[in-house]
Amino acid sequence: MFYVETLADLEKVVRQGRTPEQEVGIIADKVPEMSGGPCAFHADLAAANLFGQSVPMDGRIPTAGGQAVKVDGKSGVAHELAPESEAFGRWQNREFLHVERSFARTWRSALNGIDLVTFAAGMKALGIDHQTCKSLADAKKIVDEFLGRSGDQVPHQIKLAMVLLGIPVEFEPQVLEQWHGHGSASFINYAPYAAHVMAVELFFQIALAANLIGTMNPANRTDTAYLFYAPFCHVFVSSDNLHRRCAPHFLRADQSFVWGYDLKADLRRLIEHYKDPSEEEKEKGLSHFARTPPPDDKESLVVRLWDRHLVPTWRELLSSPQEPRDAEEDKKLVEHINKVSTAEPIPANEVDFAPDDAEFVQITRRISKRKGSWWQLPKNLEG
Repeated sequence: MFYVETLADLEKVVRQGRTPEQEVGIIADKVPEMSGGPCAFHADLAAANLFGQSVPMDGRIPTAGGQAVKVDGKSGVAHELAPESEAFGRWQNREFLHVERSFARTWRSALNGIDLVTFAAGMKALGIDHQTCKSLADAKKIVDEFLGRSGDQVPHQIKLAMVLLGIPVEFEPQVLEQWHGHGSASFINYAPYAAHVMAVELFFQIALAANLIGTMNPANRTDTAYLFYAPFCHVFVSSDNLHRRCAPHFLRADQSFVWGYDLKADLRRLIEHYKDPSEEEKEKGLSHFARTPPPDDKESLVVRLWDRHLVPTWRELLSSPQEPRDAEEDKKLVEHINKVSTAEPIPANEVDFAPDDAEFVQITRRISKRKGSWWQLPKNLEG
């Protein structure tokens, strides 16, 4: 969603003194590189889930495009640089492909063409209005009750999910066969991620009908779509009021919603905290002098989030002495990484291990040595 929304800004009227290309480039400059990466497309994940494939919903980020490989007798998965990451790299250099401009135009047109009033009218025809649904909590309760039905209701839920995901009707027997093979479980138990996607979609339509979400802004449809990805995070951060109101209804007990402006204020505190190291220290890279937030800063939002979601790993890291690197082991590691990077993918019909049994996973990233005022990697790092 972030990728296509950023791209759509190529067709957007921007602030005076800037071109659309400059605006998109500025956004691309801010995209995290050290550990960030694009999630697989929600519709693809939900469709796979309907066909019986498992989708993690515990904060892990499912990624697309991994190739099974074998190196030195070990089985693993290698991820090349994601297409979205390649695109952001181009946009940082203010380079845009013709197909991207065309896609931006199509996306902007589709966004502006959404008729939310018609969406709302469809639900009102089913008896949903501000009398039957007085709050967003009520909207979520209606959705949960619908998706919680079992028995002969499940095939109808599956059919609706296929319609929402655009899966051709001829695949319905195959999906139902998979469902029967899983003991005819409830929809939520059979395909929990597909059920989550459908819950977000139904929640949005019910909230529209009950006048809990406005029908005048087409962007509300796109903003709600970010909730499709809520299961794949530990912290959901946004400065969007719609997210602030809706996201908590879709988060697990072990997740946090963080108001974006609060996080920005705390990040400014961290910048102030870490501004003192000498230029020589800064040139060694952020991981050298700022591996973690300041552990004794009890007022820090970031510290509180780390304590909640990274317990006890990060404080153990602080108390553990850093062992010197073994040059010989590093050399072997680099050799292994290079072999994985050039290994031929195993044909799908010859893969003899499950993803959870992989002995290694290698993810390729594009990382700028310097980003803004900070060295992400050591200045003297070669290559």
